[in-house]
Amino acid sequence: MSGPGSPSSPPAGESPPGQPLGLELLRCPCCRLLLWEPVTASCGHSFCKPCLGGTGPSRCPLCQERLELLGIGAARCSVVLSGILERCVPRERRLAGLAERVRDRLARGDAREALRMAQRGVELALDCSSLRLCRAEALVALGQYPQALEDLDAVCRAEPGQHEAFFRKGKVLLEMGQRAEALLAWEHCLTLSPHFQLARREMEKIIMEDNAPQPCMAAHLGDAHLSSAGSQVNGGSPVLPSGTQAQDQVGELADGRGGAGCEHSQDRATLSQPGQQPDLEPSAESQGQCLLDNKEGTAAAKCTQPCLGESLSISDLECSLCIRMFFEPVTTPCGHTFCKECLERCLDHRPNCPLCKHSLREYLKAGRYSPTVLLQDIMLATFPTQLAERRELHRAEMAELSNLTKNIPIFVCTMSFPGIPCPLHVFEPRYRLMIRRCQESGTRRFGMCIYENGKSFADYGCMLEIRQVELLADGRSLVDTIGRQRFRVLSRGHRDGYHTADIEYLEDKKVSGEELQELQCLHESTYRLAQRFCEHGDLTSRHILMQHGPLPEKEEDIQASADGPTWCWWLISILPLDPSYQLSLFSCTSLRARLSQLQRILTALLQQPPPRHLLPERSPRGRV
Repeated sequence: MSGPGSPSSPPAGESPPGQPLGLELLRCPCCRLLLWEPVTASCGHSFCKPCLGGTGPSRCPLCQERLELLGIGAARCSVVLSGILERCVPRERRLAGLAERVRDRLARGDAREALRMAQRGVELALDCSSLRLCRAEALVALGQYPQALEDLDAVCRAEPGQHEAFFRKGKVLLEMGQRAEALLAWEHCLTLSPHFQLARREMEKIIMEDNAPQPCMAAHLGDAHLSSAGSQVNGGSPVLPSGTQAQDQVGELADGRGGAGCEHSQDRATLSQPGQQPDLEPSAESQGQCLLDNKEGTAAAKCTQPCLGESLSISDLECSLCIRMFFEPVTTPCGHTFCKECLERCLDHRPNCPLCKHSLREYLKAGRYSPTVLLQDIMLATFPTQLAERRELHRAEMAELSNLTKNIPIFVCTMSFPGIPCPLHVFEPRYRLMIRRCQESGTRRFGMCIYENGKSFADYGCMLEIRQVELLADGRSLVDTIGRQRFRVLSRGHRDGYHTADIEYLEDKKVSGEELQELQCLHESTYRLAQRFCEHGDLTSRHILMQHGPLPEKEEDIQASADGPTWCWWLISILPLDPSYQLSLFSCTSLRARLSQLQRILTALLQQPPPRHLLPERSPRGRV
């Protein structure tokens, strides 16, 4: 069996050269068989549930990323991938693949997992005799003979012409000590297939024993059977079949008469007693023919397998939330699949799966939404044009969000200023969505305005740039931002619950000549007053310095920035000013007027130090 990465295994998502794009995509990267109970791991790769094991491995077999179950006790099947398999893979092929998996598990000695898989298959297809035979094998391996006998009886009733089922039934009856019943089962087997040598051998062993029960066909066994097997030795005891006859019998099984194919030698070993050697071993020639037949059958199956595009429709690959083709599909631990953005918006409101309501708190806490790789490959292979249109639509949405003058997102909360940090605690669903979009669009910017009576927000605000986002376990976030540019609101709007605006940026009027010299003198004198205020030494001043840091250094070119010196905005942010007065200073585009106002305020505060209640402890801003 080829493992992932072996030369004979095509890469995931690709079809072998020269082959039509069929069911190769639906093969498990581990066992290379068609997926059974597909599970999508936390890294985004999909495997058969039995290949991952009960609780799953610690790392992904493909990318070696550490895997987490994230709030569930065991891995759960992907609903979308299971539906795709049902539509694309014929029922008979799925059942045959499951029987092959059960036999593979038995060959590995994992009888309990083989029984679980066979039991699941029988539940899905009560009329499937091959799965009942597989379940009987697993039950025998576990020593549960009565239950195995029930399955074999059911197969014998459903397919009375299948001689191998009667042979296996006889083996189980023999294990249970019911020799007479075993002989009857083998007699029926020989009635259906007179040249079935394995049944004859088993009957000979019992008849040669002392006090052996005599079946109805004893006379026939002594005449027809013995004459066909050879001469009698030691008082009429039958001799063993010749090597040629044994090879003929194995050849009969390899040709498919009996329904077991080349695996019959394995089945016979499973049904025999522990430590007992198989009765007959196929020759090298017959084994080679068996393998050749299997290869030819596999090649024929590949040539006739349907293309995925013929079996699937767009509706099979639609998100149940936006009713559009999946874009960046992510699969939750509970097995449901959504567009990444759709799921994030749902989790903004409630940490539960939108369909089954299973808790996704641990999934939300991890904060990693890895796209389901197999679904992306299937969409690219089956509907490339529609996927390209979906991607183009997403790019258009991102381009619209990237415009920093039209429909910019507005955070209505507190006053912010150019060059001054503004920490935010974001927990409202609308603002969680807004912050996420700012990051995804690449701008990492949004507008901050204060509320104003009679309006949804004030006419002036500051553009904030996101420097860092710390996601909390319940979906809230601590966002570190810093003020950049001032703007004036031209028009207001809404998008998905939060405010938007068309804006124009503000710039201070530049001066030159004597006006610039006067402005420079005013700047120096005001800065000295600000230094005296910060060095005042009282408790309030010390607290301000601890919370907001020291007074920023003054710039050499006071007109270098369109918003003026940063220290002015730092001073405005810490002074005990009414927000409306702060807003008037904020909207002023004359640096001279702004410095004059600050000079008057500082002079008044320094001449008569205010009581402590005029400079209260400022609470953290930005709780939204």
